[in-house]
Amino acid sequence: MKSYKHLFSRALAASPGRLHFAAHSHHLWPDASYDGHMAAWDDAAVLADKKWERVFGEVIPEAQANIAHELGLPDPSTIGLAPNTHDLLMRLFSARRGSGPIEVLTSDGEFHSFRRQAARWEEDGYVKRRVVPCEPFSTFGERFVAALREKTPDIVFLSHVMFRSGLRFDAIEEVAALASPDGMWTALDLYHSFMAMPCDFSSVADRVFLLGGGYKYAMAGEGAGFIHAPPGYATRPSFTGWFADFGAMEGKQGEIAYGRDGSRFLGATYDPTGLYRFNAVCAMLAREGVTTADVTARVAALREPLESAIASGEAGVLREAEIVRPNASGPNARFVALRHPNAVAWKKALMDANIITDARDDVLRIGLGLYHDGDDVPAFCAAAARALA
Repeated sequence: MKSYKHLFSRALAASPGRLHFAAHSHHLWPDASYDGHMAAWDDAAVLADKKWERVFGEVIPEAQANIAHELGLPDPSTIGLAPNTHDLLMRLFSARRGSGPIEVLTSDGEFHSFRRQAARWEEDGYVKRRVVPCEPFSTFGERFVAALREKTPDIVFLSHVMFRSGLRFDAIEEVAALASPDGMWTALDLYHSFMAMPCDFSSVADRVFLLGGGYKYAMAGEGAGFIHAPPGYATRPSFTGWFADFGAMEGKQGEIAYGRDGSRFLGATYDPTGLYRFNAVCAMLAREGVTTADVTARVAALREPLESAIASGEAGVLREAEIVRPNASGPNARFVALRHPNAVAWKKALMDANIITDARDDVLRIGLGLYHDGDDVPAFCAAAARALA
């Protein structure tokens, strides 16, 4: 197996004894991201007030093109950018506001960003949720579509891949078939599928919102959240900023105008450095000839021996955990999910030994990425066995 550790020399050298298996949570930054970061600083210094001409004229279009290519989207201009997806979530729901609560169909596997916000909105009567349990995994897609057909909500909000279990939702076509600008809207959270597995949304791009970002598998860190906004949907978010009509800044004041493309979801002034890093990472992958499909296959080749080693006891007490395998076929999440009541305690003990994983409730997650190779699996198992003895 070819090693790509040289692409991460700065991050790996920064903590030589660390075993980092949290690529699904905080992905180590490749060296190319450092170059992108420095390019943002240089542009700010050299261009000063003209920096935003570069950002809007070159950096943003490049980022939009990279995202559109990754997701199979026909038009990069449908993509709006923000420091994080929570900002974009707020704008999306603000465009739906009506006389009564927004009826939302979702799952019990959503990440805290949406789960917390939706629960708080529900306290205020702003939304009304129906929540479909993810388990049993084998029937989740079928049960979710049945709930959708039983009563059509205002908004479907659902993760493409669940952050805790790695469950993948494969019934997107059935959901999208019921969407319309004046009816039901569908939003997919891509945080555990964007650049984690091959994704082609070309067939539903005209009916589905897609949210994701650069923090995890795109290897770009914070500050590069995005939304794909299908034409004609959510045309006037009420939670808005002046970037949503950037071109009118020097024109006649007073009109509340919006772009017809993804720019209608823009907010206000923010640090674009994350976009520089994202573009630099995409350029690095292109130079190396590495696609998302390549990384997915690489991780799959590491995941199998890791699961086998855990099950056979090579990682000590981790063998007591249930290895969660929610998908019967197709690409899996980039982490191994181990369910056990001691998950949080194990995570802490591993962290104390400089073995980086993470835990969500009773699930310990062990993440794999491009900077891992065949030697890392036995190294992790041996170190985990010692740390948890």
